[in-house]
Amino acid sequence: MSSSSAPDFRVRRVVTTRAGGQSVAPYDTFNLGDHVGDDPAAVEANRRRLADNIGVAFDHLVWMEQIHSRNVTVVDGPTDVPVPATDALVTTVPGLALATLSADCVPVLLSDDEAGVIAAVHAGRIGARIGIVPRVLDVMVEQGARVDRIGAFLGPAASGRQYEVPAAMQADVEKFLPGSATRTVKGTPGLDLRAGLRKQLLDAGVSGVAEDPRCTIEDQTLFSHRRQAPTGRLAAVIWMDTGQDSV
Repeated sequence: MSSSSAPDFRVRRVVTTRAGGQSVAPYDTFNLGDHVGDDPAAVEANRRRLADNIGVAFDHLVWMEQIHSRNVTVVDGPTDVPVPATDALVTTVPGLALATLSADCVPVLLSDDEAGVIAAVHAGRIGARIGIVPRVLDVMVEQGARVDRIGAFLGPAASGRQYEVPAAMQADVEKFLPGSATRTVKGTPGLDLRAGLRKQLLDAGVSGVAEDPRCTIEDQTLFSHRRQAPTGRLAAVIWMDTGQDSV
């Protein structure tokens, strides 16, 4: 792409950990989930710290009321409340930071950097099985993206080594998300949702898939519902940075 047509923004991505917040056990300390029983004041303080650290206004950090659906919402401006009943956010607006919460589910961040279309997706077992990611790709194309220009990032999640499920559940998910069936370290039926999503994305024609290899169940610096419930939620965030607000 020539310099004359280069976008006037840079796509940025961040994944948080447990460290550096104000929440107390069992949400210690940087819990960003407002639906897990934590003190709302601590959650708000943590969310304000995140916004400050990435250089966006607090109301430009857009959250979802995640429900394990295939609902996708296009957002075109800041909001001070979570977007209701959705599991993916799409925008073409620079400076809006889209956030997805997780504690074993797969956070998926997508972008067509040339068209200026980004998405944040909550892809747990149910959402991945029912096709949340293909639905997001469709909505991104409706907003001007091209699938062969979209790059994907899969964040920390429960790994196939640890995500043990009943054999019938494994077979059911594999039917709808091929490539996700695996064996755990115990030799039992397991699911590797990131492997299934990687295959799904590449089969759809995206330009590439990057992955944070960390397992939330194994890594004590991350939140894991399977390892410890109740617990907090980490955030994966994507935004188009125009450089007007420095980090």
